[in-house]
Amino acid sequence: MANLVTSKKKRKYDAIVIGSGATGGWAAKELCDQGLKTLVLERGRDVKHIRDYPTASKAPWDFEYRGTVPLHLRGNHQNLRRLQEQTLHWALDDNEQPFIQEKPFRWFRGYHVGGKSLLWARQTQHWSDFDFEGPSRDGFAIDWPIRYKDLEPWYNHVENFAGIAGNNDNLPELPNSNCQPAFEISCIEEYFKESLKKNYGNRHLINGRCAHLTDPQEIHARQGRAKCMNQTMCNRGCVLGGYFSSNSSTLPWAEKTGNLTLRPHSVVHSIIIKGRNKHKSKAVGVRVIDGLTNEMVEYYAKLIFINASTLNSNAILLNSKSDRFPNGLGNDNELLGKYVSWHNYRGKANAQFDGLKDKKTSGRAPSHGYIPRFRNVFSQETDFLRGYAIGIGGGRGRKFETEVLGDQLRENLLHAPLGNWHISSWMMGEVVPIETNHVRLSPDKTDKYGIPQLIVSCDWTENDDKMVQDYLDQSQEMFEKAGFTDISVRDAHSPPGSDIHEVGGVRMGKDPGTSLLNSWNQMHLCKNVFVTDGACMVSTGTQNPTLTFMTLTARAANYAVEQLKSKNL
Repeated sequence: MANLVTSKKKRKYDAIVIGSGATGGWAAKELCDQGLKTLVLERGRDVKHIRDYPTASKAPWDFEYRGTVPLHLRGNHQNLRRLQEQTLHWALDDNEQPFIQEKPFRWFRGYHVGGKSLLWARQTQHWSDFDFEGPSRDGFAIDWPIRYKDLEPWYNHVENFAGIAGNNDNLPELPNSNCQPAFEISCIEEYFKESLKKNYGNRHLINGRCAHLTDPQEIHARQGRAKCMNQTMCNRGCVLGGYFSSNSSTLPWAEKTGNLTLRPHSVVHSIIIKGRNKHKSKAVGVRVIDGLTNEMVEYYAKLIFINASTLNSNAILLNSKSDRFPNGLGNDNELLGKYVSWHNYRGKANAQFDGLKDKKTSGRAPSHGYIPRFRNVFSQETDFLRGYAIGIGGGRGRKFETEVLGDQLRENLLHAPLGNWHISSWMMGEVVPIETNHVRLSPDKTDKYGIPQLIVSCDWTENDDKMVQDYLDQSQEMFEKAGFTDISVRDAHSPPGSDIHEVGGVRMGKDPGTSLLNSWNQMHLCKNVFVTDGACMVSTGTQNPTLTFMTLTARAANYAVEQLKSKNL
């Protein structure tokens, strides 16, 4: 018995964080900075900054298959169409976590220390009150319990530490950021920017703000990070720490405090609940299945942060059943797993421009142009709710003539003439959350760890279809007015989830009857559990969401520490 007691004592912490990605890293940093002994649980393998980036900075000719993954290495990896030799070390085998697609859904996961913070597109635009007030104004979902003023100082806090490149554009629909110098956009993007100014009063092409260091400050030097060198090989892992990731930034920072314990290969099964009383139930720990031995281990803490990524955070809470919560932790209102949403990237557009012939593309930029949402911002003006942002990229390549042989072919390849400028755009639309878009646990199918498989039941709505059509119509018109040629607009008809930004299922709100979390990301019915990844979101906005996830996390972590020290948890 003495050994059991000692073992349990060694498994006690002040706080447990589930997940080591963008939000898990921020939770760990803030909690460790405040002196809490913190355990971070990561489902996948360990990844050490620099040491575990095997393809960083490699040239194309350094890869045996020039980037293509041969058949014998493909196996059963998820999302086979996106497999590349350069990033094969991040790929997940589908046997690791099968799930049930009640309707087609693409689920991108990052099961390694750092999670998707090593894989993200690094775009970091602020939300505004037009986004936070959207649900109440338009009559869908529920009202957000917070507004922009609640997050503004925390946006600043996160941006100072992470480092954001961009401009302050003074747009009410896209509040200013704490920026370092922006990357230069191409001349075709600059030309299109001027065309929008000339032809529209409310459409602005700006430099997309991104989590890259262009002017590192002392706080970044203390993290061991250096200036971005524009290699644009970010998804392999950056040895310079030029872009923000948990591995280069928040986790090493937390480790230096001496308060961090990181445990990889830890597949979270459920949250351990104590007490049957409606007002006194609390979480006391986390059940973990060791990914290498399949052994069940329990860890204990006063405070638990769930940052496993949206769908997995839902799954963990749904599987956290007890006498008090037979339908999942905090799920008295039976809304857990419902109102899941994501971003709509179905719309695409391309065109050519027979101008700017005295210029060509030079160098690389890890960001691109960005048009903030211009539909239904100040008033409802279309037959669909909410709106979309637009990403813009462009360049000028060479015209390779390959229909000849011998000396002429060599000459054509070595001295190919420059072609026209090309421009492309893609939409990022807000998908209105509806109750039928949901996840739930399978009653009879489990994964290799014995955990119920997740059933994902999500689909597009008429609102999404109308939004795509508007994007296509407006892109055609904007390109025509700019004098572009060979214009192509199309609906990719990709399934939900194709562009990663899933949110919801454990939404925030003012009323415990219609939400799971309060304004501090704290569970209404289990006060020492906080959910601060995408699962907490009421709606999606039209901006890339990760900056807002991290900001909510930093804010909630500091609140949680205050509550813990005040003995309110």
